[in-house]
Amino acid sequence: MQALANRAGSVLVAHPRLAALGFGLVAATGFQPLQIWPLAMAGLAGLVWLGMGAASWREALLRGWLFGFAHFTLTNNWIATAFTYQAEMPAILGWAAVPLLSVYLAFYPALAVMGAHLLARNRSIPVWSLAFAGAWIITEWLRSWVFTGYVWGPLSLMWVGPFARPGLALLLPWFGTYALSGVVALASGLALWLVQERRYAVLGGATALMALGMYLPQPAERSSDLAMTLVQPDLRQEVLDDPSNFEQQFLTLHRLSQPNREFDRRLVLWPESAVPDYLRPGYPQRYYDRMTVAGDPLFARRRIGYAIGADSLLLTGMVDLEIGEVDGYEKAVGAYNAIAPIAADGTIGERYSKAHLVPYGEYLPMRSLLEPLGMTRLVAGSIDFIPGPGPRTLDLGRWGKAGMQICYEIVFSGEVVDRSDRPDYIFNPSNDGWFGAWGPPQHLGQARMRAIEEGLPVLRSTTTGISAVIDAKGVVRDHIGMHRAARIDGYVPQALPPTLFARLGHWLTAIWALGFVLFSLVAARRFRR
Repeated sequence: MQALANRAGSVLVAHPRLAALGFGLVAATGFQPLQIWPLAMAGLAGLVWLGMGAASWREALLRGWLFGFAHFTLTNNWIATAFTYQAEMPAILGWAAVPLLSVYLAFYPALAVMGAHLLARNRSIPVWSLAFAGAWIITEWLRSWVFTGYVWGPLSLMWVGPFARPGLALLLPWFGTYALSGVVALASGLALWLVQERRYAVLGGATALMALGMYLPQPAERSSDLAMTLVQPDLRQEVLDDPSNFEQQFLTLHRLSQPNREFDRRLVLWPESAVPDYLRPGYPQRYYDRMTVAGDPLFARRRIGYAIGADSLLLTGMVDLEIGEVDGYEKAVGAYNAIAPIAADGTIGERYSKAHLVPYGEYLPMRSLLEPLGMTRLVAGSIDFIPGPGPRTLDLGRWGKAGMQICYEIVFSGEVVDRSDRPDYIFNPSNDGWFGAWGPPQHLGQARMRAIEEGLPVLRSTTTGISAVIDAKGVVRDHIGMHRAARIDGYVPQALPPTLFARLGHWLTAIWALGFVLFSLVAARRFRR
């Protein structure tokens, strides 16, 4: 066994760049649905070892980039599935899109490794790991907003506990997502140091404590007095946009939304993409004739009201149009991916419009340049979605104050709540039917992180799963698995007081990043003495 270990070590030393690719793949196994977090931390420890062994900042940058390329390619493999639903594009392009995206995303781990290399001239593992943790926090935060941001798969996601347990993600109120990712990086480096020092008993004890923290059950938080029915209609992506299926889809939603006699006041929740009808008045009639039953938005709203019943209020995903005049002709010049409340009498309320739109999915960046090249095939239709103003709270009166986050908006830490008007809960309608087996459980895990960070319950209604009721401690109180048509009846969990992260936001992220970097500099001076 020792001979085999020595041989493996010599191979890693001889081929550090190949090892970086391997460690990147291993680190991605910490995310759902695999969630083998000890193995993933071993992969990160390998990155620390490779970063410390780099002879120059250029080599450190390259090793970090190779790690990131492999890591993000496996983490984001679910994106390739989306291309199988693009009628105008060959599905094989999806398997090219994932590594092409990873070419860009890999620069963030590369910058973190290079930053640690430059900061931690002292080659002590604890010092280097502290610098690496601080640099990782900064680069993960940058990844959340540069070029509109794509922060899917933060390192701290691997610490979200399995099943209903929040796991070590319970630390989020005092760190936030990106700072907790730095803690994951630091813990991985310290594990490497314990192996180097042959302190195996300490390493084993620390691992056991972490495992205990991942699997200990947490008591559910108290419920409010607001009753709800959360609907998952199992609208498969391959037929979701087929007009011949619209009526059957509505009948499924109707059946799953029938009033519950136990509740005298009820909130009903439908997912993104649930309603194909245009429900707002004022559009040219041809749009209603194309999408709305009987060509009448009022009729469409009233039958929705009938479906939910008296003393109920519906929150549903929908599409609104922006109508403009082009060459003297009224036409849709844009659209909004929206949520709106609909009352039992068919009255429609103020909308929330999705702010974090998906590049190449909901809009085409640089359309004037890319459209002549045929790149419009990357998005559905010829018009782009228009971004909303950001997090908002809708006061729904007897149905509480609702925060809104549509689909992948929920993954953006610190950007999901209007801090000047704190809601009672966050509604997160989504269409996860595009994203295969890996995307939905990762999406659920990130929604749980927002609940813990903000101290707010999150209610997820999705087309095909995974739908869930998540309390303010990240405990999944109830859920509907993949590809099931079902409903959840119950009460909205109660909100907690604002957490430290809810009060400070990314100032807390900056404090932790600066703290780790300064601590590494101080520790480096002590080691030199």
